[in-house]
Amino acid sequence: MRLDQFLSARTMYSRRELRQMIQKGKATVDGAVVRKADQHVQPDENTVCLNGRHIPGDQYLYVLLHKPKGYVSSADEPGQKSVLELVPPELCRKDLRPVGRLDKDSTGMLLLTDDGQLAHQVIAARSHVAKYYHIVLARPWEDGYAEKMAEGMVLADGAQCLPAKAAPVEGTDREALICLHEGKYHQVRRMFAAAGNHVAELARIAMGGLEMPQDLEISTCCVLSEKDVQKMLNCETNFASLLQTLKKHSS
Repeated sequence: MRLDQFLSARTMYSRRELRQMIQKGKATVDGAVVRKADQHVQPDENTVCLNGRHIPGDQYLYVLLHKPKGYVSSADEPGQKSVLELVPPELCRKDLRPVGRLDKDSTGMLLLTDDGQLAHQVIAARSHVAKYYHIVLARPWEDGYAEKMAEGMVLADGAQCLPAKAAPVEGTDREALICLHEGKYHQVRRMFAAAGNHVAELARIAMGGLEMPQDLEISTCCVLSEKDVQKMLNCETNFASLLQTLKKHSS
């Protein structure tokens, strides 16, 4: 792979910008300055740096963001703050995009990647990764909610939801955990609205078999390993265990 091609796929710079930077000696391969854009590099073997910063050779990047309120899960909504603004420069890539959405007023786990095939796998109906949400209701939890969710609710506009699992957090009257296997627009909020309540706070706390890292502070992100990605895709978080964790944090 050409050096400029390697860098273009892993940074925000254009090939033209990179050729100029390389000619000025801004790039190194295995510690040696390289001034030719067509220098051949092996992503798995060579250590490439640009402006003194190491550029990982991985073909794709998987970033987990602890999304705060006030940011949209999109790159192209005029006048809105995008979650991409929270990604540090060293992790920015041209094709890095959010996978699915968390609405502006919601918080929690948001995956960003430049791997289009994986993004499709996460949100496709046939292989939709389970999503777990910790919610706070405006009014107390009612006994009939869990049964309604399990049966598959019909929303106000007539949309039919797949069966979902929901339960209150023990020791609270307004907190609950819900697990979805689909991703309709504002689905959790619309489901509880159809049940006669209102979701005041919503945070995604697990995806598939991957839980939110406890040390990942809000507005920050971390790079996921291949093991993390496979855990997210191929496993499911234990609902009862997650519910117990929420109980401990709420008590």
